[in-house]
Amino acid sequence: MTSSGNKTLKKNGSIGGFFNKLIHQQIFIPLAALFLLIIFNLIADPSFFKITMGESANGYNVLSGYLITIIDRASELAILAIGMTLVTSASGGQDISVGSAIAIAGSVILRVLCGTNSRPDHMQAPIIVAFLVCCVVAMLFGAFNGVLVSYFKIQPMVATLILFTAGRSIAAWINNNELPVISDPEFAYYGNFIPGIPIPTPVFITAACIIVIALVLKFTNLRLYSQSVGINSDSSRLNGINPQVVKLITFVILGLCVAVAGFIKVSRLSTINYSVVAKDIEMDAILAVALGGNALSGGKFNMTASIIGAYVIQFLTTTLFKFNVSSTAIAAYKAVVVIILVVLSAPIVREKLGKLKEKVLPSKSAKEAA
Repeated sequence: MTSSGNKTLKKNGSIGGFFNKLIHQQIFIPLAALFLLIIFNLIADPSFFKITMGESANGYNVLSGYLITIIDRASELAILAIGMTLVTSASGGQDISVGSAIAIAGSVILRVLCGTNSRPDHMQAPIIVAFLVCCVVAMLFGAFNGVLVSYFKIQPMVATLILFTAGRSIAAWINNNELPVISDPEFAYYGNFIPGIPIPTPVFITAACIIVIALVLKFTNLRLYSQSVGINSDSSRLNGINPQVVKLITFVILGLCVAVAGFIKVSRLSTINYSVVAKDIEMDAILAVALGGNALSGGKFNMTASIIGAYVIQFLTTTLFKFNVSSTAIAAYKAVVVIILVVLSAPIVREKLGKLKEKVLPSKSAKEAA
């Protein structure tokens, strides 16, 4: 074989090896989905990526555009994806009550800020106090779900069905079935814009949450323990890990994520609608975990992939809204994504794709023989 032929073969081999390695990365799935959405929007309407400076409803100079909408509106989902990933990894199941729990968390915040008057002239307590109370309540509800799953060994989806069913009624009961409204503009800063800063505040809150969980996973054994319990709880117990405690901790962390997401939700509108707030967000959170390539049966996880998956879901939602797809039909499009993910994760499909890859990309030994 000539030297030029060797160079071509080596080049093709390196390209094939790169793509082969990339495809086997867990983060490939959400990145591929994001790439397809970007290409589609570039072809359909390049103005989708245009970012301009405009005025908000309050007269502030802020950035606007579909991309800004995506990173803003995906904030709550990305935060929930963090907790849902940990719960899925440790328990091998999902929490379907996060939407109802957000309604409870938001209702608690408004109750503390409004006091006994649903339309106060000024806030009855500092915002930080309301947020901390909300965190405690949300973590207690998370612990309730965690106890049912870890100590009573109830399947996670069944255990969290209790709060899924009763949560919004509890939220309405907290505020005596009234719809409180906060008139103080300071409260709206956390769900919208801080004067003088053109980037939505939820983007910074989400970034802070991502940094915190990254540090926790790096400097603690939470990742190792969650994955160990999710893979084999009996073996982890023999190695000195308490599976019940680990599962409980992941549900409590998810409760904390719910509190932050609930805080952002009610801050966006300075009020709450118990039946509508965070409706179906639990399905999006589960889909974000699945889109990140994480096994819904538990075990190893990639937190970065789950977070990217959350932004991909919002990218898809914003794209559908842009092309005037009915809000009632959006769930059907997401269902298609779920079907594709389930099919691709099926063992028989993976086996067929592996055989196809061997045909398209010659093996390393075959190249060396040539």
